Amino acid sequence: MSKLDSKIPEGSIEQKWSKYKSSVALVNPANKRSLEIIVVGSGLAGSSAAASLAEMGYKVKVFCFQDSPRRAHSIAAQGGINAAKNYQNDGDSTYRLFYDTIKGGDYRAREGNVHRLAEVSASIIDQCVAQGVPLAREYGGMLSNRSFGGTQVQRTFYAAGQTGQQLLLGAYSALERQIGLGAVEMYSRHEMLEVVTIEGKARGIIARDLITGKLERHFGHAVLLCTGGYGNVFYLSTNAMGSNVTAAWKAHKKGAFFGNPCYTQIHPTCIPVSGDHQSKLTLMSESLRNDGRIWVPKKQGDTRKPNEIPEEERDYYLERRYPAFGNLVPRDVASRAAKERCDAGYGVGASKMAVYLDYKAAIDRYGKTKAKTLGVDNPTPAQLREFGKQVVEEKYGNLFEMYEQITGENPYEVPMRIYPAVHYTMGGLWVDYNLMTTVPGMYALGEANFSDHGANRLGASALMQGLADGYFVIPYTIGAYLANEIRTKAIPTDHEAFVTAEKEVQSQIDKFFAIKGTKSVDHFHKRLGKIMWDKCGMARNEKGLKEAIQEIRALREEFWKDVRVTGEANEFNPELEKAGRVADFIELGELMCIDALNRNESCGGHFREEFQTEEGEANRDDVNYQYVAAWENKGNNSWELHKEELKFEAIKIAARSYK
Repeated sequence: MSKLDSKIPEGSIEQKWSKYKSSVALVNPANKRSLEIIVVGSGLAGSSAAASLAEMGYKVKVFCFQDSPRRAHSIAAQGGINAAKNYQNDGDSTYRLFYDTIKGGDYRAREGNVHRLAEVSASIIDQCVAQGVPLAREYGGMLSNRSFGGTQVQRTFYAAGQTGQQLLLGAYSALERQIGLGAVEMYSRHEMLEVVTIEGKARGIIARDLITGKLERHFGHAVLLCTGGYGNVFYLSTNAMGSNVTAAWKAHKKGAFFGNPCYTQIHPTCIPVSGDHQSKLTLMSESLRNDGRIWVPKKQGDTRKPNEIPEEERDYYLERRYPAFGNLVPRDVASRAAKERCDAGYGVGASKMAVYLDYKAAIDRYGKTKAKTLGVDNPTPAQLREFGKQVVEEKYGNLFEMYEQITGENPYEVPMRIYPAVHYTMGGLWVDYNLMTTVPGMYALGEANFSDHGANRLGASALMQGLADGYFVIPYTIGAYLANEIRTKAIPTDHEAFVTAEKEVQSQIDKFFAIKGTKSVDHFHKRLGKIMWDKCGMARNEKGLKEAIQEIRALREEFWKDVRVTGEANEFNPELEKAGRVADFIELGELMCIDALNRNESCGGHFREEFQTEEGEANRDDVNYQYVAAWENKGNNSWELHKEELKFEAIKIAARSYK
């Protein structure tokens, strides 16, 4: 019998969620007051879940390693949030959002979860508007939409180029209200370092106070992990420096299966790497592909400045290869196309590992429209350019400003240079329809779980999933579990399970300081990142993955013999924090390569070079690999694979084409 039960409700896809909501077990208000929930992570998923559950009457504790929930990495999301509102009257619907998401994920996502996501998407916008989130509006007052990759409708709501920040402020305000009411206890500058299980159920966590170094025990009837993704396993990524896998990895080692670890999203529009000194990469929002045109010179090794290259000598390769979607193909497709052009010798810039993202055509087009609205007849080219720049600035101004600050180049005058970089992870803890992991009482929300994006996430769907999980899914699904926990009294934290868990955490901390090696934590992280990017990055092959597994094992051995952790345990010690996170990244890196080696197909962000079509597109194998890979940790860096078969009843599987 399979150890995986996805708990997808019976019935047609359109009715699963509504039937579930009307039949799921409920917890009455008096009982909610005695049930305690721990929420780890305070980004969009964590803040929205904590605020919603506290509003319902549960006792909630929230933990984040930042000094404030406002610093969560959700703040960095720029481009927008998807919702099937059909404000543009361009043919959008719940079904189309569902279909685009399944297709965008290369038919490797679970239908039931994705349809639910599409259903609740419209409610998210209503919720955020009610909170006062300043989403962009048209002149007449209607909320504005723009296009994103993988769709042919405009369904992306936005707030200039800072959508994540504004949505997080909305969720943060809701959370702060509950903190003010005493319904939520907030623990900032705390990092979860272990899950406590009692009789097989998640019953709490061990957290470290990052200021004093003190270890703390916290009980909860349920534990929600809302800790984001693991892109920093590559060292260089668009993730915040603190983003890590530790909470999810500790849960994995306590029995939570890890789903599809090899599915990594490479974002096509990032500012290229400029040298070995860099510690992170900067994302330029996908919304820029909405109006920008991507090109390279038609001549290999062309050293002319971009504005010196005439139109007929430019290759708008996405428009050439994918005429139906053009510059708005999904991220995995756009990323591979950029890599292919650069590898073939058409790259630009000093490194030749970049392509151009050009706004000249958009500025010209907007200039003509604005001149008409202003009643300016026969405008001069200079006027048209100025009018166009004003419109672009209104839509994308802070992104253009950020690019200029980083590169010293004015993107209104010369094209931006972009190149793909690690961004989002579609893999994560395996969860069922209730968002519960394989450990009873332990849930994973947002990017920390694997559930909604398959092998590739469409742009503007991360914010959608985080808020859907927190505001509209977990408040219902957690009742299915907690209704059976109302007789469970709070377990004292001097219980032997808490004592043992704390000793294990302390033992690892002591081990770090006892090594007294010669190399810094960053030294090992950079080496791991290079192995991962070179051999498990935008393209993978059997030979490289096998080499990577051996190299990572050797790196792990060297790490535990020669890492140097300075300072003391009982103080503010960022080096100690990093050491724990990198130790987990090394173990995760090995599993990612094992998963990629095991999946003998190309799909979405997983591109095995041996499995591609004659045109260089991903070649899926639906006969042998139409499943979620859920890995069980067996200890001593060994894993057992469990498969959740993916069934498609509402959608006909087809070759994924954007041509």
